[in-house]
Amino acid sequence: MNPEINPGVAVVGPGAIGTTIAAALHEVGRTPLLCGRSPRDHLTLQDGDRFITVPGPVRTNPTHIARTADLVFLAVKATQIEAAAEWLAVLTGPETVVCVLQNGIEQLDRVRPLSPHGQIVPAVVWFPAQSQSDGSVRLRGDARLSLPDTSASRVVAAALQGTRCAVDLAANFSSLAWRKLMQNAVAGLMALTHRRSGMFGRADIARLTLAYLQECLAVARAEGADLGDEVPQEILDKFRAAPTDMSTSILTDREAGRPLEWDIRNGVIARRGRVHGIPTPISDILVPLLAAASDGPG
Repeated sequence: MNPEINPGVAVVGPGAIGTTIAAALHEVGRTPLLCGRSPRDHLTLQDGDRFITVPGPVRTNPTHIARTADLVFLAVKATQIEAAAEWLAVLTGPETVVCVLQNGIEQLDRVRPLSPHGQIVPAVVWFPAQSQSDGSVRLRGDARLSLPDTSASRVVAAALQGTRCAVDLAANFSSLAWRKLMQNAVAGLMALTHRRSGMFGRADIARLTLAYLQECLAVARAEGADLGDEVPQEILDKFRAAPTDMSTSILTDREAGRPLEWDIRNGVIARRGRVHGIPTPISDILVPLLAAASDGPG
C-alpha cells in the first residue's frame, strides 16, 4: 500500500538535493508532493548500502495543483529558477514558507520576485548528494541544513524534526552562508579542470586554492561575515580529505553540457568586491572562463 502524499509539503526540483529532502520526509511518513520538469514514478536515494524509494509521481503540470502548500522546498538550481516560477505561483500563498535550497548568498533577491506572497527562508545545504547515471541520487555524508533563526525557519525545522536531515537555526547565518559560498567558489576549479576532489592533492592546485580563498575571505569580511583567518585552510583541508572521486554539482553540470551556476558561486565574489573596492585578480580570470564554459559561444 502506497503511503499517503502530504500535499501541504512540496519539493520543487527533485534533483540531488530535492531527492535527499524528499527521502528524509518519506522515511518518517511525511511523503511530500513532488514537482519537476520530467515525469517520474519514483525517486531513489542511495545511502551506503541502503536504498530509499520515494513514491511519485513527479508532477509536471502546475495547472493541476489545486491548493497552496504550507511549506515548499525549492531545490532547483539558480539556472533553472525562472522555470520554477509557475510552480511557485500555484503553490505559495501568504502563509506559505518557501525554503530555498540553493547555492549562493542571494536567494532572497532571486526568489522573492517569483514568490511575492510567500515567506522566503534561505538555507545553507551542507550535505554532498550526487545524481547517478541511472537517475538515482547518492548521499555521501550526513544531511544537514543551516537556516536563519526566524519564525518561518522554525516551520522548516518542525517539518524535518526526527528525520535524517538535521536543521540548525543559526544566529550567524550570514557568516555560514559566506563560508559555504567560499567552498562552492573553489569547486569552480573542478569544473574548469574536469577533475574531482583528488586534484586538491596537487601542491600547485593547493596554493592556487588558498590564494583564491584568501581573496574570497576579504570580500566576505567586507560584507560583514565573521570568519577567521583559519577558514581558507579549513576549506582546503576538507577538499583534500574528501574521497578522491568526490564530484560537485557544477562539475556534474559541466560534464553534462548544462549551464553552470558560475555567477552565483563565483561571479558574486568579483561583483561584491567591486562594491567594496577590493581587488579580485583570481576571480577576474576564473569568472570569464567559467562563463564561457557555461554560455559559449564556441
